[in-house]
Amino acid sequence: MSHARDLGADHRPAGPSTNRVAGAGDSARRRALAQLAAGTPVLPVLVVTAVLLADLADGAGMWLPLLAAGPALAATTNGPRGVVCVGLLAAVLGALLGVRDGVPGRELAAVLSALMAVTLASGLASVLRGRRERVLAAVRSVAETAQHALLRPVPANVGPFQVAVRYSAAAAEARIGGDLYALIPTRHGVRLIVGDVRGKGLPAVGTAALVLGVFREAAHDEPDLLAVVERIERSLTRNLGHDDFVTAVVAGYPPGGHLEVVNCGHTPPLLVSASGSVTPVEPDLPSPPLGLRALAGHAPGLQALPFAEGDQLLLYTDGVTEARDHGRAFYPLAEGLERHVSHEPARTLGALHDELLAHVGGRLHDDAALLLIRKPAASEADVAAAIDPGAAAHAQACEAGCR
Repeated sequence: MSHARDLGADHRPAGPSTNRVAGAGDSARRRALAQLAAGTPVLPVLVVTAVLLADLADGAGMWLPLLAAGPALAATTNGPRGVVCVGLLAAVLGALLGVRDGVPGRELAAVLSALMAVTLASGLASVLRGRRERVLAAVRSVAETAQHALLRPVPANVGPFQVAVRYSAAAAEARIGGDLYALIPTRHGVRLIVGDVRGKGLPAVGTAALVLGVFREAAHDEPDLLAVVERIERSLTRNLGHDDFVTAVVAGYPPGGHLEVVNCGHTPPLLVSASGSVTPVEPDLPSPPLGLRALAGHAPGLQALPFAEGDQLLLYTDGVTEARDHGRAFYPLAEGLERHVSHEPARTLGALHDELLAHVGGRLHDDAALLLIRKPAASEADVAAAIDPGAAAHAQACEAGCR
């Protein structure tokens, strides 16, 4: 492929080896130029140049101390080599301008000494900043690995459904938080969960990992959806403290063709009909969050809902509905869903997520998860099969695995 690419870039006749050598040389030069551009302290040099022009216009030498701003700024954007280069440039220009302006020797020596001291201090600060950035990059890499282990990527088609997921952690640097979701095909049907762990930080992440691990095992083992919830409840009772709990919605779509929903103290899912109307799925019997059943004295109930072709179900966490704008108004999720609903779940959630960020001013203050499933019509499935036979075969394989 590289040979064909090189031939496309150069229409002159040349042998394969010549093209490969020329292409490799061009690629190496491009990489070198890119690295040079990335490491060039452009802004600090512009600051030094501005001081130079100001001194040339004034000619009194009063601007020379401002040359120290060059290496100080370089410490925030460049490595120690860039800081030293800017410092040396500023020192040379300072000496030349001082002599030109007739600055007394002692004053000039003091200015240059201060400039070199700032350069050395800035170089040290640049080294420390680089180390912190490498540590942060390593931590973020571990966080991303943990996120993929806990919140596994969900394919665009699972069983008979089109699926889309959007997740945003309040701590952007951590990438993970206390919200959880999972969607898996089993022999008992497609099963999914969306939940919210009380609290934040590593304890919440550990609880989310526990819930997801038990759910993934129970979803395959238990034919009854209430038995799946019971397994999660027993595990949390053994492992959580008295004040800890998890709100969650566990749903399933067995081969019978109806939707089962168990709501354990969570925000009600939104059911979108094929016509576009949005209806909250309120539980018939309010149930306590997972981990607190002993305080309530009754088990959660199971709701069976019709789920026809073209219908959609949105599960979410309270980080979405409790997001506030500058006027302290909550984000109207149901209204936003009515505005942006489409036949493509990924596009719907993308528009919702963008509107949510715009509502809060760019950054969420709580974890937020959105999971949308849609049952396409048979005609849409035929069109998808004609466009992408591979994706259709994958969806059929997932659906067969659910039975």
